[in-house]
Amino acid sequence: MAIIALEGMHFRAFHGYYPEENITGTDFLLDVYVEADIEEAAETDNLYEEVEEDSEEDEHPLSVNYETIYLLCESEMRKTSKLLETVVQNISNRINEYFTFEKDGKEIALIKGMRIRLKKLNPPLHGKVDCAFVELSTGVFELPSGKSLKKLRNLIKNWEELEDLL
Repeated sequence: MAIIALEGMHFRAFHGYYPEENITGTDFLLDVYVEADIEEAAETDNLYEEVEEDSEEDEHPLSVNYETIYLLCESEMRKTSKLLETVVQNISNRINEYFTFEKDGKEIALIKGMRIRLKKLNPPLHGKVDCAFVELSTGVFELPSGKSLKKLRNLIKNWEELEDLL
């Protein structure tokens, strides 16, 4: 497994709850991290010319290409939405759909997890705020960190010790 990421994609877009945001636009920063199995892509890298020549086979991605991720994000950022949550969910759906295909009657998803953070720079609030953001995590990115798991294990252990005393 590997993390493939694009950080700091800059977009001028027209997302926002207020009508003036849909007219004047706002600057956004977008970060996308995907965890993908790269083994098949790495194995076929040396055979790329042979794969390219065989045009009769169904074409589907062997790897998660960050240029494709960028183009999918760019496409979604062009669609005006009132909520950043909608934009982030749409980006996630597009990326998952593109990198999922059927082979031999079996669905294959190249993406095992994704984290997307969309920052609206200088949101129109009554004070100076650098950014507001929405972050979405799916798959392996939803799992708690090792540090959180240790804390949870200690809490459970302490609780069991307390129960033994009662």
